[in-house]
Amino acid sequence: MEPSPELANVTRVQQFILLGLSTRLGDRDVLFAVFLALYLLTLLENTLIVSLICSHSQLRKPMSFFLGNLSCLEMCYVSVTMPTLLLGLWVGPYHLSFVACMTQLFFFIVLMGTECIPLASMAYDHYVAICRPLHYPLLMRPQVCWGLALSSWVGGLVVSAVKTKCIASLSYCGPNVLNHFFCDVSPLLNLSCTHVALTELVDFISAIVIFCGTLLVALASYVAIGRAVLRMPSAAARRKALSTCASHLVVVGIFYSVTIFIYARPSRSKSVDLNKVLSVIYTVATPLCNPVIYCLRNREVHAALRRTLRGRDPAAPRPGALPRLQSSWAQHQR
Repeated sequence: MEPSPELANVTRVQQFILLGLSTRLGDRDVLFAVFLALYLLTLLENTLIVSLICSHSQLRKPMSFFLGNLSCLEMCYVSVTMPTLLLGLWVGPYHLSFVACMTQLFFFIVLMGTECIPLASMAYDHYVAICRPLHYPLLMRPQVCWGLALSSWVGGLVVSAVKTKCIASLSYCGPNVLNHFFCDVSPLLNLSCTHVALTELVDFISAIVIFCGTLLVALASYVAIGRAVLRMPSAAARRKALSTCASHLVVVGIFYSVTIFIYARPSRSKSVDLNKVLSVIYTVATPLCNPVIYCLRNREVHAALRRTLRGRDPAAPRPGALPRLQSSWAQHQR
C-alpha cells in the first residue's frame, strides 16, 4: 500500500532497535547463560536424532523420516531467533538493519509454516497405521513421504515470500524501537505509519490456510483414531494405541494453541510481555522438548542409541528386522 501524501517526504527507517527479552542488567547475565545452554542442548538433541535416523536402517520408516525432517527444521528454526535473543541479553538493546530484520522475518515465517505439514503428516501416519494397516505400505510409501516433505518447504517459502513482501513494503517512519527479541510480524505492524489492513488480511488468511488447515488434518486423523480405539476389543491394544499417539498430541496441542493465539488474529497485538513469553515457548521450549517427547522416549531410538554407544555397526539390521519404511504400529501388532 502506498504511503499517504503527508508521509511521502518522511525518511524511511533504515534500522530497528531491538530491546530484547529483558532490559534489566541483573537478569540479562543469568538469562544469557540459561538460554545459551538451552540453545546448545537443542542443537545436540536434534543432531543426535538426525544422526541416529540416518545411520540405522531399522529407523528408516515413515514416522522416523518425518521426525528427522522435523529435527532439521527445529535446528534451523531455533538458529533463526536464538542469536538475536542471546545478543540482546549480552549487550542490551542493539541496532538491526532493515534488510537484516526482513531477512530474519522471512526465514522465521518459512520455518514456522513448514513445520505445520510434518506435524499433520505424523498424525496422518498414525491414522493409517492404526485404522488402515493393510494399506500402510501403499499410502505411506517413500514417494508420498518425500512429496509431503517437499510440499511443506515449498508452501512455507511461498507463504513467507508473500507475507514478507507485504510487511517490507509498509512505511516505517519512526519510532523504530521493537520491544521484542527478534523481528516478528506483530511488533513490525505496530511500528508502521501507514495503513496495514491489507497486510493484516494477508497475515490472517495465510494463518488460516497453513495453521488451521493442517490442524484440521491432525484433528480429523485423531478423531478417526479415537473411534477405532474405542472399537478395539482388548484393553491392552487400546492402551498401546493411545500411548503411540500421546506424545504427538501433546506437541501438536502446545504448538497450535500458541501459534494460533498469536498469529491468527487480524489485529495489532498490544500484549507485548505476553507475546514475548509465548514466543519463548514456541521458539525455544518446543525445539528443546520435541526430541525428548518424540524420540528419546521411543524404544527403537533407545536401542539404536545403545548400539551406537557400544560400537556396533549401525547399518547392520537386527535379526528379523522389518523392511524399510514399515509401520511401527504394524510391528507392535506382529
